Amino acid sequence: MNEAILAIDTSCDDTSAAVVCGGSQILSNVVSGQNLVHERFGGIVPELASRRHLEMIEGVVDEAMTAASISFASVSAVAVCKGPGLIGSLIVGTAFAKALAYVHKLPLIGVNHLEGHICSAFLKEGGPPTLPFISLVVSGGHTSLYRVDGCGKYKELGRSRDDAAGEAYDKVAKMLGLGFPGGPVIDRLARTGNPRAVSFPRPYMPQTLDFSFSGLKTSVRSFLAQNTPDISTEDICASFQAAVIDVLIRKIEWATAQENITSVALSGGVAANDGLRQRITELKGIETYIPPKPLCTDNAAMIGAAAYEQFLKGDFADLRLNPKAYLPVG
Repeated sequence: MNEAILAIDTSCDDTSAAVVCGGSQILSNVVSGQNLVHERFGGIVPELASRRHLEMIEGVVDEAMTAASISFASVSAVAVCKGPGLIGSLIVGTAFAKALAYVHKLPLIGVNHLEGHICSAFLKEGGPPTLPFISLVVSGGHTSLYRVDGCGKYKELGRSRDDAAGEAYDKVAKMLGLGFPGGPVIDRLARTGNPRAVSFPRPYMPQTLDFSFSGLKTSVRSFLAQNTPDISTEDICASFQAAVIDVLIRKIEWATAQENITSVALSGGVAANDGLRQRITELKGIETYIPPKPLCTDNAAMIGAAAYEQFLKGDFADLRLNPKAYLPVG
């Protein structure tokens, strides 16, 4: 059996543990969500998130080990997300991982959460993407483009300057009274709406591969303030989603042309959006790699995938490992 890595992710509001072999074979991947904890507040409450991680992490790790039919004697290392993310949540995961590594005398690997999203492409059935490829990481906290020349070899091409795409989804859903999390609800309602009903702006920001969605969010708020009852919620959702996806697709086209690359991988929570998944497959002359939906949202399997290259290099952390809320790739 290839080296088995027990991976842990508590970067935000999902408590997750997984066992991954050889950086690509998932033996188990357990995720405990917190939507019921946070939905009445319309967003994630950091203090409540960290408390819930404390309650769930031991059981989630036990479940991942049991599902993988593996004992710690057969585990080669413990990997944990060290950031970026909510600092209270990250502390829970890193403290638990350090304790496991100490008790079982295993190497400890600290993994960047964004690198985990990038490496989720290597977990896709049918093999990894053709190198080099463009990676779009699009989630509630991040919207970034990377050139990927191999595991651990990344070049940031662009990032969000304000609201990430997923954050804009959640805030627009809150304006519409659709609850939390907003992304899946807007995606579902958009299927029956008219994407041309409202002409929301496309913040393309020419001459850069950066993103900005705060103006689009403000445009939705201004439109709702006009009180136009003849426009349905479905039409608003479809028009908003069309604006977001148009920007994401255009930036992918610019990035592939700039880097002369024909492979694109999608990851992050918004990568589970059906509208985006459909549009990216329509890109002409581009190979697309889209992980299964459970591997798009936060999960520990992607942390295990990213940790494998560090394991091979002997790039280990010690028990002084501390998480960081802000931690760019590289």
